[in-house]
Amino acid sequence: MAQTAPPLIFSPARRLAVRRRMLRAQGRPDAPRYLLHDMVEDVTERLAFLRHEPRRVLAIGDLGEIGVGLASPECEVTGLDPAAVFDQELPYPVADFDTVISLGTLHTANDLPGALIHLRQAAAPGGLLLASFVAAGSLETLRAAMLAADGDRPAPRMHPMVDVRAAGQLLQRAGWRDPVADVRSLQVRFSSLDNLVADLRAQGLSNTLARPGPALSRQQLSVAKEQFGSGTTETFEILTLTGRR
Repeated sequence: MAQTAPPLIFSPARRLAVRRRMLRAQGRPDAPRYLLHDMVEDVTERLAFLRHEPRRVLAIGDLGEIGVGLASPECEVTGLDPAAVFDQELPYPVADFDTVISLGTLHTANDLPGALIHLRQAAAPGGLLLASFVAAGSLETLRAAMLAADGDRPAPRMHPMVDVRAAGQLLQRAGWRDPVADVRSLQVRFSSLDNLVADLRAQGLSNTLARPGPALSRQQLSVAKEQFGSGTTETFEILTLTGRR
């Protein structure tokens, strides 16, 4: 029986453009990095808690800080980034890593089960997976503002996101042993909707939908800004997946 291809929710071309724009923005000294900082800190703490000493690491995403933290004569880090036309939904060109780390890249995978399988195949027997990305429950205030702006005809403007329960099931489906999925909240205060949108762009979270909605009209944008308000606290839910091959 022929396998059905996963639906094309995210545009590979838009995803690549967003990722490259993010990396350019991250070159600025004042670029927002709070999501990456949170993920890096969490991964570092997990490695210490598990008493896992990486020796051969596959690091996927913008992992400069992780690379610095792991740098030692005993640890070899191989870095790959989707911005370099690296497709995480295809088999990896290298394998046998004792540690596989992915930060902030899996949230726009059209075939997330397939991506998790490829990650498992890149790991050595007993190898550890640590993958973090923004998940369901994030940006609820922004979602409400977009719905208010669209009125009776809501348009596709926000990404569908994976929740913690589904993520645990996907880990099992992909064949990971001792699968664990957990989520934590990061709250950030924004002075305006424009401020939030700028931060999302700089951190690679702008729209990559294959069929995005039309641009907001001036009136719709005004409604969205009023709905979002000023001095608003927005929540990012960060999902972390762990498992062993």
